[in-house]
Amino acid sequence: MPYTRAADFDADNEAIDKFVEMVKADPKPPEGVPATGITVLANRDKGKMRVVIFFATEDDLQRGSAALDAMSPDENVSMRRTNVETFEVLVQMQE
Repeated sequence: MPYTRAADFDADNEAIDKFVEMVKADPKPPEGVPATGITVLANRDKGKMRVVIFFATEDDLQRGSAALDAMSPDENVSMRRTNVETFEVLVQMQE
């Protein structure tokens, strides 16, 4: 089963848009992050964004989390990480 790392951010609409543009422009994961996928969720009315990154193995999750924890958002963007949790994916369905 895959694993995920979900990071929550307080972010204004400009920061959300810049993050989405960055991911779309270069969809490969950052150096040191062996991710298999990403989902970005936003609640613009509340200024919240959640970034869920998928990993094939628990070891990949641990390595990727360490690399991501060492990163910080661009200082010119109004975004602050507020929480990080990891999960084992038990069921994943898409149509």
